[in-house]
Amino acid sequence: MAFCVVAHGAWSSAWAWKKMYPLLEPRGIHLVIPTLTGLGQRSHLAHPGIDLDTHIADVMACLFYNDLRDVYLIGHSYGGMVATGVADRARDRIAKLIYVDAFVPRDGESAFDVMPESTRKQRQSAAADGPDNWRIPPGPMPADTSPEDQAWCAPRRVPQPLKTFEQKLKFENGDLTLPRHYIYCTRHTPEDRFRPFYERAKTEAGWQSYEIDASHNPHITAPQAFADLLARIVA
Repeated sequence: MAFCVVAHGAWSSAWAWKKMYPLLEPRGIHLVIPTLTGLGQRSHLAHPGIDLDTHIADVMACLFYNDLRDVYLIGHSYGGMVATGVADRARDRIAKLIYVDAFVPRDGESAFDVMPESTRKQRQSAAADGPDNWRIPPGPMPADTSPEDQAWCAPRRVPQPLKTFEQKLKFENGDLTLPRHYIYCTRHTPEDRFRPFYERAKTEAGWQSYEIDASHNPHITAPQAFADLLARIVA
């Protein structure tokens, strides 16, 4: 059994990956998805002090308390920030690092630093204009998300603590050298905010890159194609 530990995206949680379990388990791939503090079923724990380090600690604790080693660490979207921090701190537990349409920060960068200016301003404005200025309201889901999936997801998506986007990631052990994979979703938004990381993966040593005909949440909108690709990478 191969263990894939997922650092999920902003506003989301483990619930969003429910379509993937029955597609991956028969292939010997078991998903472990710790819900990040303040989100999903842990939304009742939300408070202004939650930052990127909090979410890195969530995943680190999952690895330690479950005694997981040789894992395939997946970072989706904002989860790329979290996965990068975990990969820096728990290098001996990770076989491969897999980014799925995700941010790939360098040392000293925050999520706000690596997103397009238009996106950053929108996120900051959304928090400032809301009743709780320490949280960012959920962004829109991809346009091709079915009405059924929209109805399933909408009530479960909750605001993201602002500091998780503001805090800069500090590497503790130098540049990453473990095998890294980048999955780029080709049905992108006009700003195409994840393309720079895909281009980086195609040119830097230590990476393999892939495209998938899906919008930003392939675990929701294209689960079969996504499962097929993950199985190839994990094999």
